[in-house]
Amino acid sequence: MKFSNFKILILAVGITILGTSCSKDLDLAPQAEISDATFWITANDFELATNSFYINLDGPGYEDTWSDIAFGWEPSAVSNGSLVVPDNSDTWDKSYRQIRAANKIIEQGAASTLGEQIKQSVGEARFFRAYYYYKMYRLYGGVPLIKDVITPEDAELKAPRATREATADFIVADLDEAIANLGLKGAVATGRVTKGAAQALKARVALFEGTFRKFHSSGDANSMLDKAISAANDVLASGKYGLFTGKGVDSYRYLFIEEGDDSNESIFDRRYHRQVATNDFGYWWAYETSAPTKKLADMYLCKDGLPIDKSPLFKGYTTFSTEFENRDSRMAQTLITPGLKTVRPQYPTTPRENWPDRNPNVGYMPYKFISEDVYGNSNWGQHQFDWHIIRYAEVLLTYAEAVYEKNGSISDADLDKSINLLRTRVGLPKLTNAFVTTNGLNMRSEIRRERTIELAFEQFRYDDLRRWKIAETELPTDVKGVQFTNLDWKSKCVWGERSKQTDANGFVIAEKAVNRRFDPAKHYWQPLPSKQISLYPDILKQNPGWQ
Repeated sequence: MKFSNFKILILAVGITILGTSCSKDLDLAPQAEISDATFWITANDFELATNSFYINLDGPGYEDTWSDIAFGWEPSAVSNGSLVVPDNSDTWDKSYRQIRAANKIIEQGAASTLGEQIKQSVGEARFFRAYYYYKMYRLYGGVPLIKDVITPEDAELKAPRATREATADFIVADLDEAIANLGLKGAVATGRVTKGAAQALKARVALFEGTFRKFHSSGDANSMLDKAISAANDVLASGKYGLFTGKGVDSYRYLFIEEGDDSNESIFDRRYHRQVATNDFGYWWAYETSAPTKKLADMYLCKDGLPIDKSPLFKGYTTFSTEFENRDSRMAQTLITPGLKTVRPQYPTTPRENWPDRNPNVGYMPYKFISEDVYGNSNWGQHQFDWHIIRYAEVLLTYAEAVYEKNGSISDADLDKSINLLRTRVGLPKLTNAFVTTNGLNMRSEIRRERTIELAFEQFRYDDLRRWKIAETELPTDVKGVQFTNLDWKSKCVWGERSKQTDANGFVIAEKAVNRRFDPAKHYWQPLPSKQISLYPDILKQNPGWQ
């Protein structure tokens, strides 16, 4: 059961001091009570030490507002190019705290005589060290690679930044070590890191680095794409995972709330349970903190598998509901269709039609992640559905893209073992080479479309735009919403008074292109925190354009 496996989170509270003495507010006991000499004695000690990683995992977020498919209550400084160099960074600080904890376990594991008994724990430490280096790598590129537990006197403390390539190589090498040590799903407690999780993360990292190299003309792309293909294929071939289909045609929606917890699609989750750890995501999400844009809405195919500009099934925008008709069912499972009744935190006791409550910026509202748990919806911060950090669908998409980008083509057989499994789940026709040719489509565009639709609001789009090197064309454009000039929207929406600007066709403009910019020489990487630079200004160099 899900609850029984949450013991790892409860136990974590008591051991967070291990390897994290640099953080005062984590010092829960005097150092004299727990020391290296008295702690690292049994395999259970090593397992306890890894537990802190799980409770410190990030949960749901709103990072897709950094891209072109989501918009919040206010413009995003990342997506519109107004970001400034921060003094500090939670990502930087937290990552190095967790890396220190991982280094401690790895160091003690190497010195231990416990051997096979601690393989899983050391594998978990390798995984989490890679995971936190990846969190920084994807934002900053190369970072200082700290491989040992260091003190203020150690020279490694003043290590310069590794190159982006070296950072990616280090992450992949750590994941290879993790893969060699971790157990398969079913052989370890539910909720713990598995071999499949390490393989899937390796595929993610290798796809990012491989495609970045390819489209930015920056190194040997194929070597990384080969790693992505191999790692993804290992997950597929393991037979340990599959797509969640337990709710029939609505399975995609229910995967992301309580019904999808611990499903076969889950590879690595941030786990929640009432009385142990809960989230408030369903609450804030319902307040449209990350509302869908017209660009996302228009990406959904029609039921015949064709884009809206090619399909005779597309009904246009003349009423509230016409654009939702005859579309990929994920559209109505990701965006709230006008008139749909839901139980939302703002109105916990009475379901109501949502069309008057549209996001005031774009009009569209998110449905994905909105729970049907009445208690969670009625009590702030009490949602308990898990956040899928890595799920099987992502691995399928990684496999398809890596194969295509490596070879410049993809066979129907490879499409059937990857993307077409996703299409079958939602009732869409298969993607085939003949279908693409006959209908004048582009295979790369359709692979990318499938990725964007399937992973919408799961914090992938910002990275995708940058690694594909299309951020400079996709971000500095108008952010648009619904066609406000049609009679349904114009006559019934209470937020109409706040919609001051539309384009020539009547679509709401949430943020004008003139207020958005993306400098390719600067914005492909975010700035390092200035206080870190100031500590060692001659060693730790800032990213280009941010000085």
